[in-house]
Amino acid sequence: MYYEKTLENGIRIIGQKMPHLHSVSMGIWAGTGSVKEHEGEGGISHYIEHMLFKGTEKRSAAQIAEEMDSIGAQLNAFTSKECTCFYAKTLDEQLDLAAEILSDMVLHSVFDPEEMEKEKGVIVEEINMSEDTPEDVTMEQLAATYFGNAPHGKPILGTRESVRGFTRDEIMSYLDRHYRENNLLIAVAGSFDEHKVEELAMEYFGSKGSDLPIEPYPEASAVKGVHFAATPKDIEQCHIALALPAFGPKHPDYYPMMVLNNALGGSMSSRLFQVIREQRGLAYSVYSFGSSYKDSGSLGIYAGTGASQAKSVLALIIEELSNVRHHGITEDEFTRSRGQLRGSYILGNESAGARMNAIGKNKLFYDSVRTEEEVIADIEGVTLERVNELAKQLLVTDNMAVSAVGKTEGLGEEIERLTR
Repeated sequence: MYYEKTLENGIRIIGQKMPHLHSVSMGIWAGTGSVKEHEGEGGISHYIEHMLFKGTEKRSAAQIAEEMDSIGAQLNAFTSKECTCFYAKTLDEQLDLAAEILSDMVLHSVFDPEEMEKEKGVIVEEINMSEDTPEDVTMEQLAATYFGNAPHGKPILGTRESVRGFTRDEIMSYLDRHYRENNLLIAVAGSFDEHKVEELAMEYFGSKGSDLPIEPYPEASAVKGVHFAATPKDIEQCHIALALPAFGPKHPDYYPMMVLNNALGGSMSSRLFQVIREQRGLAYSVYSFGSSYKDSGSLGIYAGTGASQAKSVLALIIEELSNVRHHGITEDEFTRSRGQLRGSYILGNESAGARMNAIGKNKLFYDSVRTEEEVIADIEGVTLERVNELAKQLLVTDNMAVSAVGKTEGLGEEIERLTR
């Protein structure tokens, strides 16, 4: 069962008790990410995430770290395209301190000018590190190619130029727009008392709220047609990624799609892994994956291979997409893939942190949370017939983004040949 409450100022609370644990995870969620950044704000959501660890009106950055370390707690945060979350995992007896520190960071950070300049340097180095990682470059380029100029195609980290240009006034303006009480959510999972959580929320987050409307999410729509982007790099491997339009978590065919993903490239027994790695020995890493957004999603494929084999790997990927589309997956593949999805879902929900993340994201985006039993029933209700119907619908290369990094010569022409 879930505990839900909305404070008078608009902050929502969602909690799931896990009484067998001695720990509790609390997350403060903001309904904003890179998709809500305006012109010139590229990377500001992620930059603010960093800055909230750099000192408040009552604590320095060192004091924040020292207080959490002294009770053995974990404190961290992440920024995605559509949300930002600051979270702590601690012993249940220390939830009061964790809640107070989280509220201090989110509501009372000072944004010291000297710390702001230092953190700009840190994020520029993070961008540099990402650009030195070919798989990261491939995936970032894939998003930009798949979404075109739409907000979902923008990099979460921003650019060196945008990050270096942030001013304190711009930071405060962004916080005023998006870190309002009616755009914040508190998620708690583990060992806790709901009355205590409500008291803590009122004490630390119960300030007067805002009546101003929240900026809506932009639509995550993919570009039409086949689009290819390449970044030549003098490296040993050629990294290739594809994206096809698919569904988000609220779509009724989301779980059939994920079973299809598992059969295609989601495990060591999957089609792509067996054909490209095991049978042909053409790649070490090859897999498929689902990318989910608030109102949409995509089905992706990645492979890293030698430059001389890139065209062969690309052709095999397209061939397997065609095979599954026209002939479907087998009963054995279906049974394994559905079992894998069910097992990974159950195992992935056994920690307080995983449950906090799941209930927080669902409450933030959809204002509702489904029980584990309901999700498992949906997975178990997936049929082979529906998966194969979806394969015919989704595994179509007429609308597809392709990204390649490395020695990419000739791949554009190969894609044209394969998708005629």
